[in-house]
Amino acid sequence: MTTNALLDFSGLPRFDAIAPSDVQPAIDRLLADGRTLIERLTADAVPATWDAFAAPLGDGIENLSRAWGIVGHLHSVNDVPEWREAYNGMLPEVSRFYAELGQNLKLFAKYKALRESPEYATLSPARRKIVDNEVRDFHLSGAELPEDRKPRFQAIQEELASLAAKFSENLLDATNAFAELVTDETELAGLPDDVREAARHAAEKDGALTNTRGWKFTLHMPSYLPVMQYAESRRLRAALYRAHATRAAEFGPAELDNTPLIRRLLELRREEAQLLGYANFAEVSLVPKMAESVPQVLAFLRDLAVKARPFAEKDIAELRDFARTELGIATLEPWDVGYVSEKLLQARYAFSEQEVKQYFTEPKVLAGLFHVVETLFGVRIAPDTAPVWHEDVRFYRIETPAGELIGQFYLDLYARETKRGGAWMDEAITRRRTAGGIQTPVAYLNCNFPRPVGEKDGKPRPATFTHDDVTTLFHEAGHGLHHLLTRVEELGVSGIHGVEWDAVELPSQFMENYCWEWDVLQEMTGHVDTGAPLPRALYDKMLAAKNFQSGMQTVRQLEFSLFDLLLHADFDPAGERSVLDLLADVRREVAVLVPPEWHRFPNSFSHIFGGGYAAGYFSYKWAEVLSADCYAAFEEAGNPFDPATGRRFLDEILAAGGARPALENFRAFRGREPQVDALLRHSGMIGA
Repeated sequence: MTTNALLDFSGLPRFDAIAPSDVQPAIDRLLADGRTLIERLTADAVPATWDAFAAPLGDGIENLSRAWGIVGHLHSVNDVPEWREAYNGMLPEVSRFYAELGQNLKLFAKYKALRESPEYATLSPARRKIVDNEVRDFHLSGAELPEDRKPRFQAIQEELASLAAKFSENLLDATNAFAELVTDETELAGLPDDVREAARHAAEKDGALTNTRGWKFTLHMPSYLPVMQYAESRRLRAALYRAHATRAAEFGPAELDNTPLIRRLLELRREEAQLLGYANFAEVSLVPKMAESVPQVLAFLRDLAVKARPFAEKDIAELRDFARTELGIATLEPWDVGYVSEKLLQARYAFSEQEVKQYFTEPKVLAGLFHVVETLFGVRIAPDTAPVWHEDVRFYRIETPAGELIGQFYLDLYARETKRGGAWMDEAITRRRTAGGIQTPVAYLNCNFPRPVGEKDGKPRPATFTHDDVTTLFHEAGHGLHHLLTRVEELGVSGIHGVEWDAVELPSQFMENYCWEWDVLQEMTGHVDTGAPLPRALYDKMLAAKNFQSGMQTVRQLEFSLFDLLLHADFDPAGERSVLDLLADVRREVAVLVPPEWHRFPNSFSHIFGGGYAAGYFSYKWAEVLSADCYAAFEEAGNPFDPATGRRFLDEILAAGGARPALENFRAFRGREPQVDALLRHSGMIGA
């Protein structure tokens, strides 16, 4: 076992050596070690103190968490059959271990005894928070269930984990299964040159080039989105839209249909909640969140919907009128929305997203992002070296001005067929104090941007990103900073650990604001051909268009949030009404644009069925209130890089991690309760 690279915790993950065959022996050993440790620590002779019990338990389980985190990461970014098999092979065992851990009454009794002991009052706030969180989580994990019900609860956890993994795999496989080979060049009208070139390369690589006029388009975002936004061919837009809208549904191979998985996931979550004594899974989900109740969240979402709906109705009316009068599209179909929106944007503000994209080259964007982070938080970012899982991946270090290591991160920017969609941050190593000193944190930052295509002057042209791509990168960097810039030294509340789910998006959404600052964009842009920075006139047009269709975008997010919450609160998966019936009800309440009846949005809603956002998708809007209010502090200071405000944001939000409640972090930064005004103002809806 000494040669198993997955068991080497002496430093960074050894991605150059870790193989799928390492997974089972390594995880088996770590599970056995974990069970031995738990048996030892739950013995009557071990006192319920921090040093004798809580600290060694947290330290002892960390290696399993780190190793399984590596396996899960590789399953996400390198989903080849070997890694899929290795991950799924051990997923039930790992799920069973954590279910057993959460139901261990002896562990629960030790934590309760520690909380009730005189020592509790002498612990640091971070350690008290860990103890409180553990007692809460033992309850949510079924520790207080009668013994005859615990096996069923464990079985539910194992099946939920397996179904979530299968949901994501089906979605990736269904996405990869579709390709549209265009052989008529007239159908490429309107598409940017780099998109055409990427489609041509894709056809050649795939061996699908039947003649000199072949272009392959897929459902991966770098291919799909430009078609929906720029392609003049309504047929091509409609073909890709339908394929995208019906992924992993009954219209394709039965083995990739997520419909039965959705119903089973909902049944199991409902059963889990009722076993724990809650009316529904939404109530369970809210226990560790800032939000206090389902009615409170519903009121929050519906209040925003009332404010946003008039703006959304105005947006869609303008879009339909423009389509009819200027483009000759009598009936605006869903596959026309992106295309018509882009045309309206160009007509109203005299610029296009494609024009802007030429200024956001990858080297300039990364340099600009790093400059923002360095200026705001007084750190340095520099290239570093480490084994990686793909040649595209880069590695960086964050240092103090004196060169002391703070943390490190991997950056995996480009889309691949073996990589799940979207963008996300995940942890590789978490900051904590060990016997040897501070264990510095390490993060993964993952995106799905277009890779470089073509050459200029005999050299590869750099990748160019849309402004939305840039915003996504800043968003994920915000998550990364939350993990990397923590000063907490206790594993359970370090970085994003222990942070309420509906506050996790605060730093990420906060960072998005810097994508709109003129001083930032001057430094972050350089035309791909000339190197010239973004012109002020073009920036002014972008700024004028910033809230273009913000009403439509807001009600779309509220539609997703309400659907998710009601699905886990009021919906009976065993009843006669379907998931699609509930979605239709939500759309009647808030939506201004209703997709065709054959649209199967739930089948690709991986946030709630394949990720951790079940009954928590509202967190994006909830945290957006917090992030907008936090950024307003910089606006009030008159400087987006105000040093005092930046230090306070670092000290009270990022560095504090989960060591105290998120609302206390916010109050410490702002000096008051959160207010929604800044969000409405930033969205252009203050008059609602």
